[in-house]
Amino acid sequence: MAATLHLMKLSVGSDDVADLAGFQARRLAAHGAVWHVTRSTPKRADELLEGGSIYWSIRGRLQARQRLIGFETDSDEQERPRCRIMLDPELVPTAPRSIRPFQGWRYLPAADAPPDMTGNGPGQGDSLPPELVEELRRLGLW
Repeated sequence: MAATLHLMKLSVGSDDVADLAGFQARRLAAHGAVWHVTRSTPKRADELLEGGSIYWSIRGRLQARQRLIGFETDSDEQERPRCRIMLDPELVPTAPRSIRPFQGWRYLPAADAPPDMTGNGPGQGDSLPPELVEELRRLGLW
C-alpha cells in the first residue's frame, strides 16, 4: 500500500484558523457542503482520495487540515475548466509549521505533514500563538 498523499493550499484572506472555519461554516449553512475551487484537477486525485487531506497554510504556516472527499470538474462562466475540491466539514488544527509561499496547491507527502493538535501538549495549543507553538516544537519542548 502506498503512503498517504495530501495537498497544501494557501488560505488567502484568513488571519487564523477561526477565520477559515467561519467562512466554511457559512458555505456549509448556505450550500450543505464545503469545497475549494481551483483551476487544475490534481493528476494524482485517486491517491489523494485514499485518506488524504488538504493542509491549509495561513499566514505562512500550515495550521489546519481537512479530509479530501472528492473532486468535481466543470467550467466557470467564461468556459474555463475548474476543479471543485470537496472537503469534509471538520477542520482539524495541526501543529503549526512554517512554509514558504507558493501559488496554487502542492502535493504533500504524509511524512512531511504536521501532526494534528491532540490537546496533550503544553497549554493544549489552542491558547498559544502559532509562532510560540512552532518555536517550542523546533526546540523539542513540545
